[in-house]
Amino acid sequence: MALVDRDVVTLVDDALHSKLHGYLRGRGWKLHRAANADELAALSKQQDFHAGLLQLQHTGKDKLLDLVGRQQSLQWIALMDHSFWSPSPQHRNFLAGVYDFHTLPVDQDRLAISLGHAWGKGQLLKPSPSRPDTLEQHGIVGSSPAMLAFCQALRKASKVDAPVLIGGESGTGKELAAHAIHDLSARSKNAFVAVNCGALPTHLIQSELFGHEKGAFTGAHQRKIGRMEAAQGGTLFLDEIADLPLDLQANLLRVLQDKVIERLGSTQPIQLDIRVTAASHINLQEAVAKGRFREDLYYRLNVINLQAPPLRDRQGDVELLAQALLDKFSWETGGKVKGFSRQALRAMNQYAWPGNVRELINRIRQGVVMAEHPYLTPEDLGMERRASSTGRLTLDGARVKAEIDSIRTALRRCQHNVSEAAKELGVSRATLYRLLERHALLGPYKGRYSAPTRAKLPL
Repeated sequence: MALVDRDVVTLVDDALHSKLHGYLRGRGWKLHRAANADELAALSKQQDFHAGLLQLQHTGKDKLLDLVGRQQSLQWIALMDHSFWSPSPQHRNFLAGVYDFHTLPVDQDRLAISLGHAWGKGQLLKPSPSRPDTLEQHGIVGSSPAMLAFCQALRKASKVDAPVLIGGESGTGKELAAHAIHDLSARSKNAFVAVNCGALPTHLIQSELFGHEKGAFTGAHQRKIGRMEAAQGGTLFLDEIADLPLDLQANLLRVLQDKVIERLGSTQPIQLDIRVTAASHINLQEAVAKGRFREDLYYRLNVINLQAPPLRDRQGDVELLAQALLDKFSWETGGKVKGFSRQALRAMNQYAWPGNVRELINRIRQGVVMAEHPYLTPEDLGMERRASSTGRLTLDGARVKAEIDSIRTALRRCQHNVSEAAKELGVSRATLYRLLERHALLGPYKGRYSAPTRAKLPL
């Protein structure tokens, strides 16, 4: 009795497709032929394929790697003549990326078995639907309580048009969060314009933000639209807002209040319809107290305050992120890297990640490029020292780890209310502060515990 039809896509010529169809149809396979990569893309939008048959002569050498790497859950079986094969680097990379290959004419029984295995593997690798409270479709990967809470906050922020201030350590993905807010908002069809305030030369900031008219200053040979005007109808994201000079902070405040700008060299007002989001890796409240940031601008921006959680507080997310990054980068080397060794996973999970997601991205990309084996090792990731110390936890070290874990758990359970957390832990509030400082848990959040009630720790 034939199996229920399982769909397979083919990139083969008509004659070979007819032969394969006649044999495989009776074994429960339904073949869909694509003549080229464009037809493959169109078919893939209509149907989920877990396995495919690719005729090398028909496809062309220049498109091999692109086809293989386009969809991880689609497992390809390559079909080729002996005369076609040559041990070029391109072929070797291609071979590392396909599930199996067969020489023509194919052994039909062997092909049927191989196709079944490939289809099963592709089904297992099919991405699971994103949880409704995550934002994976916007590039935000994670299922930890910290990230689920952060994603929920992003969704809420996207429903209103108020300014948003995103805090968090460097490398935590603040711009990605701002982009997600824009994509989920009513402004998503219009532009998202990002400006790194720390990267702009001081003498060019006004021109970059507000634009200028021809002849406004030496070198202004033509009219230039500023970043704010370019974001008309959409979202302007001001990254590292604390790096903006004080005089320009005053100009920005007026723009936020009046929603009007003038290009340099012009007296013609331009009405703006933009939403402003901003981010900073430093504590802006401290910057205000030290006179480095305008208090009135801080309160104008800080209508909705979000904190991007550091990677060390995202329990279980490191492996999810690492796998997503591996899938993204592995095709640069022909898909030769398949996964992570147990030692590498252990080293990554026990590392503090001071550079957060940005550091993880760099290490994974380095590993994919430098790896000599299908499974990345701590050495590939530059984490040899971390791996060598794994499992060598002293009694004192175990006590410290248990203390840190207890503090973090209590703070999360009490929604970062220090007084309540101290009561739960059976210590005074002052003692808890000392423990936080001793274990370097204050870090960039030092000063946020000064309020007598709620402390803004990372989620």
